Amino acid sequence: MNIASAEGPSARTQVQWSLRWENELQLADHADLADFFRKSYGPTGALNAQPFEDNRSWPGARPEVRIIGDDARGVAALIGPLRRLIKIGGIDLLVAELGLYAVRPDLEGLGISHSMRVMYPALQELGMPFGFGAVRPALEKHLTRLVGRQGLATLMSGVRVRSTQPDVYPNLSPIRIEDELVVVFPLGRPIGEWPAGTIIDRNGPEL
Repeated sequence: MNIASAEGPSARTQVQWSLRWENELQLADHADLADFFRKSYGPTGALNAQPFEDNRSWPGARPEVRIIGDDARGVAALIGPLRRLIKIGGIDLLVAELGLYAVRPDLEGLGISHSMRVMYPALQELGMPFGFGAVRPALEKHLTRLVGRQGLATLMSGVRVRSTQPDVYPNLSPIRIEDELVVVFPLGRPIGEWPAGTIIDRNGPEL
């Protein structure tokens, strides 16, 4: 789950949220979103902003739906889900993978917890049993504060996630395996029904 966040004055009350299916986005929308992601991810490292050049508004897999927060200055925050089957311990599991989370660098107070509350009804309408994300273990304290303590999600460490590269490179394996912090949002089923296992096959690139 690609994540960026930032500090700045709070403007939560000024943000209007909308749900946009991917096939509703026009070229101008992708240009605006790509600019938003470059500005949001750029402070975390130039390489993190690089995938969003040339009006590309996604770095790996492409989401189905985008929950977009807008204010008077344009795109303020975004998170996107993609329905897919992952495999855990030999069990196929339908999830809404969550990624492309970012907040514009001048804003504060639109954390994952607020965005997830906005997205919950949309995910439930899609009939998803679980929301799923995988992030760097260094973000554990951050996510515990934002979603774990509020009971929105369960964090699982010690899990390896097997994914494909978003493109084919002559000098890289097409498969990558990473130690990740897994974030699970129980939507239509309780967390007790999440399969046990220490390896998750994403069977595709991450969002």
